Amino acid sequence: MTLRRLILLRHGQTDFNVDGRMQGHIDSHLTDAGHEQAAEAAPVLASLAPDRLVSSDLRRAVDTAEVVGAACGLPVKFDPRLRETHLGLWQGHTVAEIERDYPGAIATWRSDPAWAPPEGESRIDVVARSRPLVDELDAEFADSDGVSETVLLVAHGGLIAGLVTGLLDLPPSAWPSFGGLGNCRWAVLARRDDHPRWRLAGYNIGA
Repeated sequence: MTLRRLILLRHGQTDFNVDGRMQGHIDSHLTDAGHEQAAEAAPVLASLAPDRLVSSDLRRAVDTAEVVGAACGLPVKFDPRLRETHLGLWQGHTVAEIERDYPGAIATWRSDPAWAPPEGESRIDVVARSRPLVDELDAEFADSDGVSETVLLVAHGGLIAGLVTGLLDLPPSAWPSFGGLGNCRWAVLARRDDHPRWRLAGYNIGA
């Protein structure tokens, strides 16, 4: 058995998304529109026949994953390594507020994966904590007999952008080329048995 495909889904719209506030590890909640987005995405994702569903343990991802899991007929496993970037002192604030208090810092953060908000994580930190989950799933499937596997991860825009670039083994200088995903949109990574390196099969895909 081989892990051949990864689907990385961002959660639905939240109250913080509507207000334009940075979420990070704050446990924001899906809006009515966010629940509708999850319901629309669920049957499309179910048609991709995932074999395993793992979600961030933050509420916005949990609620999205439970809708998708019901459509896929899969239980949801939760892993805190899939949480969004911890944004430190920026959490709960708008971009305008951050720019006022930390002039130029937003541009630096977006352009440099090694830079972290005050008391927060860098994108490199996020990849370092999340990539081992994929490696563990890969090793688990490699030790089993059977057909190739598809894993669906439900997480957050910043984490997904970082994890995609990390799994593609792109240099950090190229990471800012990948922007965040829309709510309830997803990325797909795939690989072949005779070419084990991950390749990008799709990005910012929606129902």
